[in-house]
Amino acid sequence: MTEEKQTRYNEIAQKHGDPWIWGIYLTLIVISVIESYSAASREVAQHGVYMPILKQCAFLFIGALIVIFLRRIDYNRNAFLIFMIPVLAFTTVLLLIYTMFFGDLINGARRSFHIAFITVQPSEIAKLSIVTLLSYLLAKNQKNRDVSNKGIFWSVLAVSVYGILMYKSGFTNTAILFAVSGSMLIIGGAKWKKIGIVMLFYLLAGGLYLGLKSHNDNTDRAVGGTELVKDQEDRTQVRMGRWGDFLKNKDSLVYMPINDRNQQEMFSRMAQAHGGVHGVGPGRSRECSRLPLAFSDYIYSIIVEETGLIGGLFVLALYLWLLARAAMIVRRSRRVLPSLLIIGMAAMVTCQALCHIAINVGVVPVSGQPLPLVSMGGSSIIVMSVAFGVMISVSRTIANYNNKNNKPEEAALPEGLDAENPTQIPPTHVWK
Repeated sequence: MTEEKQTRYNEIAQKHGDPWIWGIYLTLIVISVIESYSAASREVAQHGVYMPILKQCAFLFIGALIVIFLRRIDYNRNAFLIFMIPVLAFTTVLLLIYTMFFGDLINGARRSFHIAFITVQPSEIAKLSIVTLLSYLLAKNQKNRDVSNKGIFWSVLAVSVYGILMYKSGFTNTAILFAVSGSMLIIGGAKWKKIGIVMLFYLLAGGLYLGLKSHNDNTDRAVGGTELVKDQEDRTQVRMGRWGDFLKNKDSLVYMPINDRNQQEMFSRMAQAHGGVHGVGPGRSRECSRLPLAFSDYIYSIIVEETGLIGGLFVLALYLWLLARAAMIVRRSRRVLPSLLIIGMAAMVTCQALCHIAINVGVVPVSGQPLPLVSMGGSSIIVMSVAFGVMISVSRTIANYNNKNNKPEEAALPEGLDAENPTQIPPTHVWK
């Protein structure tokens, strides 16, 4: 990179935030508009030709406004810290509890509720909240470039509480919380021994989670009405059947007779096989008309069908590059709080994307998970937009504080949150 390009790059980063993150965000929006409309055949048949794309564009527009608003707010402002940490955590817990008792009953489980035409999924908000909450806890409990035992305890407790409240939302959501918290522990400077102990606890908690979920399904069948009993039995049989097929075949490409239990997996494999290397072209998907949830949980299969292996790898590379870019910014951050915020948001987005892709290609058993910013939906798009807004805001703030020619005063953080970043590398005269 020439000196002129470096100067131009720094000017952009200091004014608008990291241009690479901006590029990833805008590219995902373009993919979302094209592929969500292409995959919405069932939605078109039900709501008309233009309604699905108008609804998706409306959510993307609201999300873009959120990103533009958040990028102008420095992470160290009290209003930002108060809203993104205690207020968001308290609201999330209330929403999760409300959904457990009063949420919409779908397939024997309560995972969401409606506000007007928007479906609110508190599990999506919980992913955002756990990042900001862990950022506070790990930054607050720094000790000798390490996380104190107290900080580890409160962080694990926070993840456990969220996991318990989310247990009806599916194991993948809880697994994402575990993965995100693990990455934040690494960036927070926790010793590998402590991280290993935490990961072991998460494995045990995951086993306990599956046991409780099975027990809960049995209890619901015992006390529920006829319709609820049937829903619970069907849901349990489908889930156990998916795990059984996965463990038995150990190969996602094995053909099986298509039935109600495996039609999602089989049609998604057909879509990917139909795409080949180069794809059939945008808007020419064959399987979108019969693949259930092609516009949300299985949109990656439609992307591969229409753009082929090349397009599928490109989308995967976007999310991986987002995580890598966040890690590069972390290495130039002076303080641990912004480091945790940006790596936590990037890990949340990337882990969810990898989970979605792994389900689509048959690496793990089926469990609904939207592709960040691409799948159709309201709560997911808004939450992911907030994540991108926070990442861009933090990158812009860090770029300004690392600028040698423009030395602003250090960010005024509350006492106890100003610990140095244990993974920082010495800053250079340019912010690359």
